[in-house]
Amino acid sequence: MEPITQFSQLDLTKTYTYADYLTWKFDEFVELIKGEVMRPMAGPSRRHQEYSTNLLRQILPVMAGSSCRVYHAPFDVRLTTGGANGDQQIRTVVQPDICVVCDLAKLDDRGCLGAPDWIIEIVSPGNTTRDTRIKYDLYEESGVLEYWIVYPGVKTVAAFTLVAGQYKLTAEYTEPGPIPVATLPGLALEWAGIFTED
Repeated sequence: MEPITQFSQLDLTKTYTYADYLTWKFDEFVELIKGEVMRPMAGPSRRHQEYSTNLLRQILPVMAGSSCRVYHAPFDVRLTTGGANGDQQIRTVVQPDICVVCDLAKLDDRGCLGAPDWIIEIVSPGNTTRDTRIKYDLYEESGVLEYWIVYPGVKTVAAFTLVAGQYKLTAEYTEPGPIPVATLPGLALEWAGIFTED
């Protein structure tokens, strides 16, 4: 079989597994959602990168004394909803902007197998539906305990927590003040610290 070295070689009418994903040798970072290849997005904007860095600056000091670990894209998160976890059975691989994993047994040299405790996605132009609907549903179904969606254009953070298997909107943060992290009690990020632009 011819090696896959360009995204254009993929047949987007087919479904794929993590085993297939591992054989692809192209530069774009792609995600698989229930076997379907999500088209690669344009590289993150400067503002997206700044807000991601600002979030990490606030999270990393807390992680130093914690049993949890924080990762940022590109970092493979293989989501499963039950059944065997062999590479051929895994049909969903995402690369969240930021994720926190507290169950270290889920980590291996290839990333995270199973749901992280907390995921943050920063919306970029053209990927609003992916983050607010497709990934929202996926993370809810997979058991991600807390999901934040950051909207750079309007400087808003929507925070959701999983309650009885469904996401509930904790709050939308639109102005300076603390944003508490439900999965890490005692941690609150500062809204102004996220949306600062150098």
